[in-house]
Amino acid sequence: MEIASILALTSPSGRELLAEASGLDVSESGLLAAASRLRARHDPGLVSAALTQVRLRRRARVKFGDDAERMYFTQAGLEQATHASVATYRARRFAERLPGARVLDLGCGVGADLIARARRGLGGEGVELDPLTAEVARANIAAFGLDGLVSVRVGDAVEENPEGFDAVFADPGRRTARGRVFDPRSYEPPLDAVLELAGRASAACVKVAPGIPHEVVPDGAEAEWISVGGEVKEAALWLGGLAGNEGRRATLLTSGLPPGLSSGAGPQVRTLTPRGPGDPDVRPWGRFLYEPDGAVIRAHLVAEVAELVGGGLADPRIAYVTSDELRPTAFASAYEIEDVMPFSVKRLRAELRRRGIGALTVKKRGSAVDVDRLCRDLGFAGRRAPRDAPSMTLVVTRVGDAPVALLTRPVRHEPSA
Repeated sequence: MEIASILALTSPSGRELLAEASGLDVSESGLLAAASRLRARHDPGLVSAALTQVRLRRRARVKFGDDAERMYFTQAGLEQATHASVATYRARRFAERLPGARVLDLGCGVGADLIARARRGLGGEGVELDPLTAEVARANIAAFGLDGLVSVRVGDAVEENPEGFDAVFADPGRRTARGRVFDPRSYEPPLDAVLELAGRASAACVKVAPGIPHEVVPDGAEAEWISVGGEVKEAALWLGGLAGNEGRRATLLTSGLPPGLSSGAGPQVRTLTPRGPGDPDVRPWGRFLYEPDGAVIRAHLVAEVAELVGGGLADPRIAYVTSDELRPTAFASAYEIEDVMPFSVKRLRAELRRRGIGALTVKKRGSAVDVDRLCRDLGFAGRRAPRDAPSMTLVVTRVGDAPVALLTRPVRHEPSA
C-alpha cells in the first residue's frame, strides 16, 4: 500500500468505496468476485487498496471492536498496535497522574495509544519512522476528530528531544521480517536507547514484550504485565512520575470491548502487586489446583496467589498452586483434583475409558510431553464428542523429577479478588 492510496481512501469518494466494499464478501473465496464488481466503476488500484483495508478492518475488530470500521491500517501496524482495552486502561493512568499533559509518543504506529490518550484530553505529538504508517496514524486521528489535539510527524525516535513535553510514551518495534523479536537489544530502536531517551523526561512509559527479563528493568521503574481475557498481551515499564512504588504488578483486563470506545468506557481492571508473603510453602497436592494467570507468572507473583487461596506449590519450580480450600480469585483458574497418578499413557487411557470421558482438555507445565501426540495416544485426537459427554481436564506436570498426571475438572466461580 502507498501513501497516495491512504489519502485517496480518506477522501469522500474513498470513504464511499470503503463503505461499499465492506458490504461484500472479501473472504478468500469471494475476493475475486468483489474486486470484479468494484472495478467496473472504480480505479483498479484504489479497489485493491480498499479491499485490503476492509480485510484488515475485519481482523482488527479483535483489538478495536466497532472502532475498527472507522480506522485505517497497514498489516505490520495492526500486528503491533496496542489492544484498545490496554490503550484505554493505560491512557487512564496517564490522565489520572498527569492531567492535561502533553505526551511525546515515540514509534506511535497507527496511533492506538495516541488516540486513547487524546480521548482522555491529553494532547501531544506522535513520531513515526515509516512515512506510510505515519499517514495511517494521521488518518485515524482525523477519523475520530482528534486532529485538533494530537498530531503525527515522520521522525527517528532516537533523535527526538522530550523537552517541552510532560511525558514520553515509547513503543519500540519488536517485529522484523523474520518474526517477533524477544531480545530487548534487538528492538528498533534498542531498549537501552529508548530508556536513555525516556529517562530525560520527568515521566515516561515504555511498551515492551511480555518476555522481558526482570534484570533489564531499570532501578526505580515499575514493570507491569497485562493480560486481556486470560491472555498475556504485553508489558510496560513506568518511569519517573508515572511509576508506582510496587516495583512490579500483574494487571488483568476483561476481554470484552464496548461497541465503541469513544465514550471513554474502559475494561474492568484487577491488579495484583507484591504483598511480601515470601516463598510459598511446598506441600502435597490438595483438593484444588490453581493455575495462575500468565501475567501473574510473568510478574513473579505466584506466591501472592498462593497466599490468596491458602495454598502452596507441589513443586517449588512450577507455577501450579494447590490448596484444600476453594477461594475464588480472578488471578488464577481453579480445578478440582479428582485423581493424581504417576504419568503413564497406558494407565491414563484405561482410567479415562473407565470414567467414560468423551472430551479431554490437556494442560501441561514443567513437562516435555507433546500435547497433540498425547491426545492421539489417548484416543482423543479428532474425536467429536457428544454434547452431553463427560469432560475432564488432564494436567501433566512433575514433582521433583517424577512426571505426574492430574485428572481435574474446572471449577466455575465468580472471582472476588
